[in-house]
Amino acid sequence: MGFLRFLRPTPAAAAPSEDLAQVLAEVRRIEVQSSRLVTDVLAGGYRSTFRGAGVEFADVREYVEGDDPRSVDWNVTARLGRPFVKRFVEERELTIVFALDLSAPMDAGLGAWSLRQTAARFCALLGLAAIANDDRVGFLAGSAAVERFVLPRKGAGHVLRIVRDCLVVRGAGPDGSVDALVAQASRGLRRRTVVFLLSHFFGPLDPRTMLLGGRDHDLVAVRLLPRELFEPPRALLRVADPADGASRLVDFADERVRTAWRERVGAWRARSDESLGRASIDRIDVEVPAVRDVGAIAGPILRFFRRRELREAKR
Repeated sequence: MGFLRFLRPTPAAAAPSEDLAQVLAEVRRIEVQSSRLVTDVLAGGYRSTFRGAGVEFADVREYVEGDDPRSVDWNVTARLGRPFVKRFVEERELTIVFALDLSAPMDAGLGAWSLRQTAARFCALLGLAAIANDDRVGFLAGSAAVERFVLPRKGAGHVLRIVRDCLVVRGAGPDGSVDALVAQASRGLRRRTVVFLLSHFFGPLDPRTMLLGGRDHDLVAVRLLPRELFEPPRALLRVADPADGASRLVDFADERVRTAWRERVGAWRARSDESLGRASIDRIDVEVPAVRDVGAIAGPILRFFRRRELREAKR
């Protein structure tokens, strides 16, 4: 697709202590910004959307008028000489895994954050909501191949480690494919898992890999949309292809250039929508805001929750 971005240095892995300190400070800021939003808004929506994998037996109690006769435990009833019914509780524990694309365009973007930084905030918000519901959270990341796999665990500290990895871990090469992440999720996650696949989705998707991933897990595509896709600055910009670094001048003040750009973006978006739709993969579109506001990320998550709830209500 050849999407472009401003020429600016892209740091390597945050090896120097100063860079690492900045990353850790950023993680702490995300935690502070997210905590109230998670507690007040997202946790309830998360719980009502992800209801668990089923029900499990808890215990038995004496039959009372109005109980379903089908729930009678006949063995206990025969042993004690009076009717008892089985009591079931919802199996609440879920596993959430974030699968992060590490290709070069993820470090691009003209909004308040790069796509990678936006992804880190998404993981912070949804990860902390999952932990608040006592669920486990894991992490996959890679470009052409999977380069980081963090097993699902519980705990806020574990989620913050994942957020840190979102910001620090680098891909082995500039190009990438989300197919490798989906294939690894299918191979490496034994129980059915909710997998949030975070990427720009600029490249083509392998239909078979996506279909298998959606069959094995609850696969949700989180499409990260940089601001320049829809609102390129009206200026003469020196931009670079994030994959190979080749640069050139583009006059985004020229209306013909803007029209061609809009047409190109529209065609890409239609192809992306069609590919995800054919694989029956749910989608969350997150547009990078112009100013730092985690509410711009929470909004699409809440709309996703409501869409899921309405779908379940119609079944």
